[in-house]
Amino acid sequence: MKPRLFGLLSFLCFINLFSSAPVFAQELETKTIKAEPIVKKINRTGKLTFKRTLNLSFKSSGYLEELNIDEGDSFIKGQLLAQLDSEELTAEKNASYARLLQAKREIRRINTLLSKKLSSQQALDDAKTLVETTRASHKIAQYNLVKSQLIAPFDGVVLSRYTELGELQSPNQSALKIAAVENNLVVRVALTASEVNLVNLQQRIDLNLTQYGLVTGTVSKIPAISDQQSHLFTIEVLLENLKVNQVVVGQLVHILAEVMTDTFSYRLPLEALNSVDSQGKALVMVLDTNSTETKSYRQQEFLIKQLSNEYIYLSAQPSSPPLTIVTRGWQHLALIENKPLDQAQ
Repeated sequence: MKPRLFGLLSFLCFINLFSSAPVFAQELETKTIKAEPIVKKINRTGKLTFKRTLNLSFKSSGYLEELNIDEGDSFIKGQLLAQLDSEELTAEKNASYARLLQAKREIRRINTLLSKKLSSQQALDDAKTLVETTRASHKIAQYNLVKSQLIAPFDGVVLSRYTELGELQSPNQSALKIAAVENNLVVRVALTASEVNLVNLQQRIDLNLTQYGLVTGTVSKIPAISDQQSHLFTIEVLLENLKVNQVVVGQLVHILAEVMTDTFSYRLPLEALNSVDSQGKALVMVLDTNSTETKSYRQQEFLIKQLSNEYIYLSAQPSSPPLTIVTRGWQHLALIENKPLDQAQ
């Protein structure tokens, strides 16, 4: 046990021993405690943010001709957000289509000559190849023209705008940063290694949002490794039923979760603790179940599993029998250890 915890427990035992009324006037109180799983609490503060964001950019270069959205604006799926000046792209599409028509006419001409034995099979094969390459060029020109527009892929909101009307765009330059408004809000919170072992995917967790109240989310992401600098694990809690316009993205969120572990213990009130021995074990006055003639109590030692402001958790097993402990008046019994209760009084 850590020296600080040992000192704290010793101080609490000292207060319990010499506080309240005289020991002989104290009324003896007992309580039956059952072995139960330890419940761990996760009490952390996280940040509300978007789970996924998307940077939109144009496929081809060109000058920005139309911008229908700004930062903070909402949009619907299929809406035109921005568009390039398409005159050059339209001309390229028309030119590629003209070359495709010419290549098809060339095949017909060579077929005619070949029927008169005025051409060769090689010339026909070359003409067919030219048709396929010009058809591919035409499809690329059509694709580039379509991609001269930024169409909303989902219902969302604009987070950032990186361009202005008339500005030259390039394929490696982002024009807009957007985020979906449906099932895209998460709370990111950093946990220690011991805390992250208490949570599982799809686990329900309660969160307290400022000016909104208590909501319930689902753990949607648990990282495999910790952050290299903080050594903490940042999990994500998905808020499925929350809309973007209902909260302030970026606000702090308080997370409080109670997780039942596989470790069993006896949960005793702190006032039942007699003392802590030199090995760091808790000494508690319990009912002697081996005594059949008269009710008597004896001091028993336990390993300490956990300590809170109100309770001390003593080591137990799932099959451990219930304990009857003395929560008040044990000071008098401790002075007359191994004597029956009748004689102690």
